[in-house]
Amino acid sequence: MILSCNHIRKAFGTNQILSEVSFHIEDHEKAAIVGINGAGKSTLLKIIVGELAADSGDVILSRGKTLGYLAQHQDLDSARSIYEELREVKRPVIEMEQQIRTLELQMKDAAGDELEQMLAAYSRLNHTFELENGYAWQSEITGVLKGLGFEEEEFDKKVSTLSGGQKTRLSLGKLLLSRPDIILLDEPTNHLDMESIAWLENYLKAYDGAVVIVAHDRYFLNRVVGKIIELEQGRGSVYLGNYTAYSEKKAMLRAAQLKAWMNQQQEIRHQEEVITKLKSFNREKSIKRAESREKMLAKIELLEKPAEINDEMRIELEPNILSGNDVLTIRGLSKSFGSNRLFSHVDIDIKRGERVALIGNNGTGKTTILKLINGMLPADSGTITLGSKVHIGYYDQEHHVLHMEKTAFEEVQDAYPNLTNTQVRNILAAFLFTGDDVFKRISDLSGGERGRVSLAKLMLSEANFLILDEPTNHLDITSKEILENALQSYTGTVFYVSHDRYFINQTATRILELTGQTLINYIGNYDYYLEKREALTGLYAPGASSPRSVPERSTDSPAAVHRGQGSSPDGNPLSAAPLSESRVKQDWKSQKEEQARIRKRQNDLKKTEEEIHRLETRDNEIGDLLQKEEIYTDMDRLMALNQEKEELQSRLDDLYLRWEELAEAE
Repeated sequence: MILSCNHIRKAFGTNQILSEVSFHIEDHEKAAIVGINGAGKSTLLKIIVGELAADSGDVILSRGKTLGYLAQHQDLDSARSIYEELREVKRPVIEMEQQIRTLELQMKDAAGDELEQMLAAYSRLNHTFELENGYAWQSEITGVLKGLGFEEEEFDKKVSTLSGGQKTRLSLGKLLLSRPDIILLDEPTNHLDMESIAWLENYLKAYDGAVVIVAHDRYFLNRVVGKIIELEQGRGSVYLGNYTAYSEKKAMLRAAQLKAWMNQQQEIRHQEEVITKLKSFNREKSIKRAESREKMLAKIELLEKPAEINDEMRIELEPNILSGNDVLTIRGLSKSFGSNRLFSHVDIDIKRGERVALIGNNGTGKTTILKLINGMLPADSGTITLGSKVHIGYYDQEHHVLHMEKTAFEEVQDAYPNLTNTQVRNILAAFLFTGDDVFKRISDLSGGERGRVSLAKLMLSEANFLILDEPTNHLDITSKEILENALQSYTGTVFYVSHDRYFINQTATRILELTGQTLINYIGNYDYYLEKREALTGLYAPGASSPRSVPERSTDSPAAVHRGQGSSPDGNPLSAAPLSESRVKQDWKSQKEEQARIRKRQNDLKKTEEEIHRLETRDNEIGDLLQKEEIYTDMDRLMALNQEKEELQSRLDDLYLRWEELAEAE
């Protein structure tokens, strides 16, 4: 065990973020921390590295082990170049190499004991140098920079001139090169293109130390981690396996908990009904039995009702007008910015009902194509034709379609003035804006909150052609799954840019890859794209760059890691074995027998209650007769009625027991 977190608690004011969170990380283990936005994932990482103090609990790092941490946001301020910044990480190795070269020169003139001492020091240094991969430090730096998407011509760029995303990538590179015993990564795939994410996956899988990741990229988690630590309502739960395994186990566990709670509630209601019925018999034995049942009921350990999943967005996308079959036709599209040619002679055809994903490395022009379609930029050449009755709904990752000075409430109300205040509030509530949150200005909202406002407007638009630019950015996993379900059931047409491979796998019917200044068409989801990519890229874009080299350690294919419906646990397609005729007959016979048993019990219970009612009525009649003078003065009649009453009471006692037995059989 390299890291242990024990009973971690943390609150901010009255808001309890973490309560009794415990888990441990083994050496070489790869784990993920998951949970909805606000669950305390980043807070937990900061407590582990000591940036925040826990209210109680402790974090134990094994003696002599080192820990590295990458926060979500980096603000490097350095006068060095990109290459020089990473070279500083290797400063101890570089100085060791200089010592070795100095010793080599000094040993030429040394002799005797002095030479022996130098040789011993030289041997020790060489051994340490080799262990530190000293002979490959330059290629290691170059490999990490290229893997994270930096081109060689960018190596001399000053760090101070980089964007926030580039600084985060550079910080990640520094952390990887420092090779701590345990790496903590907070959203490491943000600002990385698909090739860089794939490179990072393989780097982390091959990494000799332990890794703990906070990420919303489910495909990435499926490929890298073998343990999931879930934060829910302040508590931590540990699941072995990747994200898909966790998701399946979580659903099964929740279903089992809900079933157990419902069964207990049903049993409690049943016992209360039996107690009420026994008391209504108004007999000493029945009342005692009722009291005994009440005591047993009071001793039941009540199960806690599973928390309602009320933090999910509720999205229903549906076009109000059916478009023509040809939704979008693009011919000969070209675009350059100065001397930088993004793409040329691009042709695109999108038909009604398709869900097309546009993918490619950062800077290839994906978002530019969406802006050209929406008329936000002029094309250098080519034509863009929308089909008959096509109405576009546009989701902009930079949220330029939002008005920064307006509140969330005003943004929706002004766009759809026919909505009442209550309707606007209800729409925003579906996207997790409640109470005074609806009056926050767009400029004060986080990226994720702005995205939710944009999605709310998109839902109201009733467009039949959705154009989405990175729709899953800043959404937590639960919200991503809600959006996926909405798009899967959407009857209109979708064209989107995304680097979320899990999202693409779940929603795309076709993939267009922008590479080598041209488009390559893949008729399938992301797994299909990976399978065909090498062959089609070589055929249609031979000049495009090959995938970035990555450390090879695992031959697992994404298709094997992310299994869909119709797969067995080993990833192979399931074959439906036909049931035998005798098996079908046996099942049918069992069902009929069970139905007959239930009907018989219900009939017996009804007959017993009717008999009890009849005998109780007669018992009351005898009680009334025994009060009359003409009866209690007639000895023969009196004795006969008393005899009948005793028989009735004996019979009723048997019937009460029978009723209890039948009632318990439910």
